[in-house]
Amino acid sequence: MCGIAGKIQFGNKVVEKKDLLLMSQKIIHRGPDDEGLYVSDDKKVGLVNRRLAIIDLSKNGHMPMVYKNKYVITYNGEVYNFQSERRLLEKQGYRFNSNSDTEVILALYDKYGVSCLEHLRGMFAFAIYDKVNNKVFIARDRLGKKPVKYYLSSEVFIFASELKAILTQDEVKKEPDYEAIGNYLTFGYVPSPLTGFVGIKKLEPGHYLIIDLKNPKLKKEKYWKPNFSKKLSLSENDWKEKILTTLEESTKLRMISDVPIGVFLSGGVDSSAVTAMMAKNSNTPVKTFTIGFKEKSHDERGYAKKISEMYQTDHTEFMVEPESIEILPKLIRQFEEPYANSSFIISYLVAKAARQKVTVILNGDGGDENFAGYDSRMVRLNRDVSADRFGPLLNTIGLQLAKLLGKNQIIKFLEKRKTPLADRYLSYNCYFDGDIQSHILVRNKFDESGASDLRDRALYYDLTQYFPDDLLAKSDLSNMLVSLEGRSPFADHKMVELACQIPFDLKYKNGITKYILKKSLEDIVPKENMYRQKKGFSIPLGNWFSGNLKKYAEDKLLKKNTFVSKLIGTEKIKVLLESHSSKNDMGLKLWNLLALQLWFDDYFN
Repeated sequence: MCGIAGKIQFGNKVVEKKDLLLMSQKIIHRGPDDEGLYVSDDKKVGLVNRRLAIIDLSKNGHMPMVYKNKYVITYNGEVYNFQSERRLLEKQGYRFNSNSDTEVILALYDKYGVSCLEHLRGMFAFAIYDKVNNKVFIARDRLGKKPVKYYLSSEVFIFASELKAILTQDEVKKEPDYEAIGNYLTFGYVPSPLTGFVGIKKLEPGHYLIIDLKNPKLKKEKYWKPNFSKKLSLSENDWKEKILTTLEESTKLRMISDVPIGVFLSGGVDSSAVTAMMAKNSNTPVKTFTIGFKEKSHDERGYAKKISEMYQTDHTEFMVEPESIEILPKLIRQFEEPYANSSFIISYLVAKAARQKVTVILNGDGGDENFAGYDSRMVRLNRDVSADRFGPLLNTIGLQLAKLLGKNQIIKFLEKRKTPLADRYLSYNCYFDGDIQSHILVRNKFDESGASDLRDRALYYDLTQYFPDDLLAKSDLSNMLVSLEGRSPFADHKMVELACQIPFDLKYKNGITKYILKKSLEDIVPKENMYRQKKGFSIPLGNWFSGNLKKYAEDKLLKKNTFVSKLIGTEKIKVLLESHSSKNDMGLKLWNLLALQLWFDDYFN
């Protein structure tokens, strides 16, 4: 696990070591164990690596790594199947000087070129300088666990794990991207490839870049996406067996480490399942970490403790108080893009606590996206799709009857279903009503999926936009701020490919979300942990904005000529603050605006 960066000069200028050092210092938290710099002989290509040593702790794992004097790599991530791939390569005559997965990636590139990506199972972001073909190959893993951000002009190409490293370079001017900010107000995050900064982009998950140094140009290609078109017709028992087998395999692979490991345990379905699989495959008590709140509506410690006792884990829990807002400026800087998912506070605090005992942490990220786990969205989605099957009848007789009876709520529902399903799905999830660009993004995702079941199109959107740009970004940036590597068994691409083959009616059945996953886990996770109201990994924003957070928000948002007031108006902000109550919860909207203002203050004031 590491931080990466690099700079390529196209014009008359050359790469300066001091520029590489500036980038390296900005991502030192991603790799405190080692620093590496590389500058090509012609001084046109510079690579940076900050290493967090996880596998092969020796100097043999140092990066940037040079291979056969042909390729140089800077790499962030873990390839979990590197040992099996190494054995295959050794049979074909390849020899290795280290025990690292880094060298295996280089050997695979030597043999297969760009197609090496097909052989990698894990999370990764890397750049390979191909000295033979005079090009740079940059790739990001299928689901988007590891980030790549970049800046391109006619004179220079700059990339890094975090854009704050890119901003150290003189060629890059800080300027807010208002298209990205418009999307942020809708989604609560900035969807790829935008970042919030003009000229700086994110490489999308499952994509790679090739920079041709002979004829400077950038080529971007997609190499993988979730495929919902190949459904399998199996019994529930067969699905249960496949799910458990795949989950155990993906968990075991993520337990390979030369440093201590643990797991984030909320007591929900996904983290409990991962804990169970780790306990099954560990000779020592699994280290588990959970977080608690005074507010019972958000406190899940009891459920986590039940799993801990069941599997005799080495358990740590701690409380979060409203005073945690004191760390907001630090976290806003770390997240570097406008970001409104308030659970990043929890993610950071639990990561900070875990880092005292472990260097690698497993989590349950991906379970909801694979198995239709979001209650509020899936209930409405299933309702809308079911209603659409009776479209003409509802549009005529149904609407007339509702009007005759004065059923305003039904009338509203029937009128709304005239809009495309993608637009309705967006309305389930947005902070503020989406602008046209936000709607187009979601519609394009629905179309891009190619799924025949409209509900699968929604899952495709969740997997390819919401999951990487919101949840995985949160996990990566929170963990790496404290030099902690996060691993997600449910985000294994083999697990995703399996889940795509499961009919939606087995994911949401009889009003139960994640139906087939829960059925698979009934022998290893208590039913009361699975069949309960989903709380999620969130903070009690409604309560906080009625307390200490309200004054903090007023101070930040109601100042004269704030960035946010110029966007939406001071009066609208006042209305949101004054109308907020337990019965009229404006917490999400207020948090969205507060996070945006703090981001702007940090990066542009």
